[in-house]
Amino acid sequence: MLLLRVRLPNVPGSLGRLASAIGAAGGDIEAIEIVDKRSDGTDVDDVLLDMVDGVMPDSVVSACNALDGMEVLWIGRYLAGGNLFPDLEVVESLTAEPEAALDRLVETLPVAFRCEWGARIAVTESGFEIELATEGAPTSIELRPGTGLSRQTIGDDLVAIAPVGHAHVVAIGRRGGPEYLDSELARFGHLVALAASIARPA
Repeated sequence: MLLLRVRLPNVPGSLGRLASAIGAAGGDIEAIEIVDKRSDGTDVDDVLLDMVDGVMPDSVVSACNALDGMEVLWIGRYLAGGNLFPDLEVVESLTAEPEAALDRLVETLPVAFRCEWGARIAVTESGFEIELATEGAPTSIELRPGTGLSRQTIGDDLVAIAPVGHAHVVAIGRRGGPEYLDSELARFGHLVALAASIARPA
């Protein structure tokens, strides 16, 4: 399974032209999600696809880039299967066990944001301590000090960070890309804040 991130004009027929180009190049689309709607009249979409045996992903990239106004921003392997995980399903998983909402959030973030790992991290006087992490997360981590939502590069990972109170953060990591868009960062911060609110005793 591959994840293709593509920028395309927000006009009727664009998605159909994209799907036709991917199909003609040997790609089989499993799912499509709009990631960002931009003020310049373009959208950024994530496309999950499989390739016909013997066909290289470069053929899909070339076919998409050949379309007027379209640009492939990133393509890479996607290990979470053929489904996208919408925010509504994330929220449902949080409310099923309110006291464990932050734990459930960490578990669902990699699929919801199409990244390699998620982690809840304690911020202590001596550094950063990973309290809970999904498979693929680093065993230790050093973050730049700061407050609020942020993006950092740690080794080969692009990391988005959202605070949980003053002593914890939640982080998600993508190995190599694509970069976190502003819309993704805002969505991530909203879900972390929601999980923290659900987990907080009344």
